[in-house]
Amino acid sequence: MPSSTQRHLEVSSNGRGLILKATAVSGLLLLSGCSLFSHKHEKPAIPKTADAETLYNYGIDALRSGRYELAGGEFELLQQNYPYSGFTGNAELMEGYSYYLQGEYALSVQQLERYLQLHPTSPDAAYAFYLRALCYYEQIADVQRDQQGTVEALNALEEVITRFPQTSYARDAQLKIDLCRDHLAGKEMLVGRWYQQQRNYEAAMTRYQRVVQDYQTTNHVAEALERLVEVYLALGLKNEARQTASVLGYNYPDSQWYRYAYANLRESKLLSDDFKQPITQKPTSKPRGFFTRAWHSVF
Repeated sequence: MPSSTQRHLEVSSNGRGLILKATAVSGLLLLSGCSLFSHKHEKPAIPKTADAETLYNYGIDALRSGRYELAGGEFELLQQNYPYSGFTGNAELMEGYSYYLQGEYALSVQQLERYLQLHPTSPDAAYAFYLRALCYYEQIADVQRDQQGTVEALNALEEVITRFPQTSYARDAQLKIDLCRDHLAGKEMLVGRWYQQQRNYEAAMTRYQRVVQDYQTTNHVAEALERLVEVYLALGLKNEARQTASVLGYNYPDSQWYRYAYANLRESKLLSDDFKQPITQKPTSKPRGFFTRAWHSVF
């Protein structure tokens, strides 16, 4: 039988064991608690962004596959993450191009103007100016509507020619300028015909004269001259009517508009021997230059 001293030692030993176990468990709980709390304050891991060249290539691939919105996102991401990269300038330009392909012309113009402000001497500046002009050109409205967009397109296209006259962009811009001018002339004719129908002959005359004077290379000049003959006859301005018909016959002898003007003069008994008969067959030579007989002498 163990003595009282031995029993006391056993109890003490057992007590120390329990205390050590309790301490160890408390330590584990404390450590786990600290670990839990520490996770709450840790920032989530940021996914690694591809390098600038990879992002640029992603954007180009998206453009080629017709995913224009995705392409714009890749180019924008490149600019945000690598503002000083050698690919950043191209990304700025291509982002504007991706907006253009999406039909987001206002965003495209904004992006292209930003590019030109940052890189005014870039070798791609000519393309940026041309693409900016195209954004305006694509928004030209029907002649029934306001033509402010046509004026903006015309100005932007003329800037391309002024800045980069020897480029292919300038040559294409010139073709589009001719179309813009024809569009603006068409608007003037539309308004002039409306005034004429309302018997507001002075206002109609102003519109037709503007076509003749400001848009001489368009397809509307022959009609404008014939309409002026009608207006002058309605106002009793017989000499002006005859002189305008003479200019029309000299420059457009085969035109249906000259046939109309000739018939109107004959009906008003204003024909004279110096008036040419209208040509009813197609001419074998090119039309004569515009207004070889000075137009301003009519007035």
